Amino acid sequence: MKKHQGLDFWPILATASLLIKISGSIPLRPVLTGPDKAYLNSRVAFRCIAPDSPPPVTYELLKDSDVLVGRDIDPIGGQSVAFFLKVSAASDGSYHCRATAGGNTGVSNSIQLSVVTPASNTRVTSDPFPPVAYEGSRLVLSCDVQTGSHLSYTWLFNKKEVTSSALAFFHLAGNKLVMESVTPEHAGDYSCMAWSMVKDIRRFSGSQEVQVTIKVYVSKPRISFFIFKEGDSYRGNVTCWSSRGSPPVNFSLLVDDKEVGSITATDSLAAWFQVAVVPGLDMGVARCRVKSELQELISEPVNLEVVPVGGDVKVEVEHLYTAESKLAAARLSCHVSRGTFPYFSWLLNDTILPMSHEDSHIQTTLPHFALADQRRTLVLTKLSPEESGYYRCRARDQYDDSGPWVESAAELVQVTEVFLTTIEVITVAFCCFLLLALAAGSACVYKMFDHNQAHAHISPAKSEALPLSELTSGKLTDKSSTDCDVLN
Repeated sequence: MKKHQGLDFWPILATASLLIKISGSIPLRPVLTGPDKAYLNSRVAFRCIAPDSPPPVTYELLKDSDVLVGRDIDPIGGQSVAFFLKVSAASDGSYHCRATAGGNTGVSNSIQLSVVTPASNTRVTSDPFPPVAYEGSRLVLSCDVQTGSHLSYTWLFNKKEVTSSALAFFHLAGNKLVMESVTPEHAGDYSCMAWSMVKDIRRFSGSQEVQVTIKVYVSKPRISFFIFKEGDSYRGNVTCWSSRGSPPVNFSLLVDDKEVGSITATDSLAAWFQVAVVPGLDMGVARCRVKSELQELISEPVNLEVVPVGGDVKVEVEHLYTAESKLAAARLSCHVSRGTFPYFSWLLNDTILPMSHEDSHIQTTLPHFALADQRRTLVLTKLSPEESGYYRCRARDQYDDSGPWVESAAELVQVTEVFLTTIEVITVAFCCFLLLALAAGSACVYKMFDHNQAHAHISPAKSEALPLSELTSGKLTDKSSTDCDVLN
């Protein structure tokens, strides 16, 4: 009996041994965890564990193919092993771990580690350089760093971040800020930040501000001139200017196509030249020429001939009406037959009107008026009987305060309390005529109708007794028809 029990124990022992051998043949499946990015010179840790492995377990951290980085042993099993690494430029690569236990070996997953170099020495460069461009041209700013990897870029325009809402104004391409067709609104101060991020840690490097200048093309120059008296002689002052453009620009004065002066305007778009002028004499044809880096333009000509004021002077009166055909104002214009620089003055009933309401020392009875077109036009802005009277204008040379005046004849402007306009008079007259015509027409129609009714009641016998000669001789007349014919 005991011998039989001993024989039964050996199969159990053989089965257990077989199970041990089978379990030892199960492959190891280690798992590697660790960062995929790390800053240069930082310290990182890779951890490797092979679950359900019999102890002891030997772990090896390998880089790329078979470069051994470190080895460690888990003597009790089920524990992870950490490999600490100081990140250098050579640390960039693929890492995996290898686990060995009970004569079996397994290889883990791979982790690609990228070494991130923080940005340093950031600056803004431009194309073209220096960052000066004419409107409509292309300008590109670059955010350059001396060292750095895995970088993102942020641009600032006049200390405000360039956001997606401004991308119609700018175009971002990598580290570049592109302006395809610049306008004066692109001018200002630009800076950039180059930055990188690992987990929640951001490191950045900012540049200095760079000023971008946008130049505007110069418009066609214009020319004007006036003269002034200097002792017993006269001098002409010619002005050359452009309405838009970016200084500095050079202005030249040409008289009969010969340059007589040149000025470089650095802070404005205008220049002034003095020329000799004699009233009554033709001193030639003047033009202005403007030059910039890319342009050369010439103005329209102006004749340097000063004609003294003289000849006939007259006043034209124009009445101004509202939409309801009510008289609202009156405009008086002064016309002089000749004179290059006339100076105008107005008189009401031989009293000089002030040239401005501030001339309080000049007494006038005209409280509502305005002057326009260099005092050539007098506007009576409010009409009342006070504005009635005789108006005259006079003119003299603007450049000679002591010169003689030429005067117009007086024009009467009559304003009454009850004033019917010409349109109103015509309207009333037309309405009266129309009513009269309607009344006359109605009377004729009534008489013709009454006459027809009378003929309808004549007996046939009486009609037959009427001699034929009388019917044809025209003695029988229709009184009502004759009256209508006369009326008509």
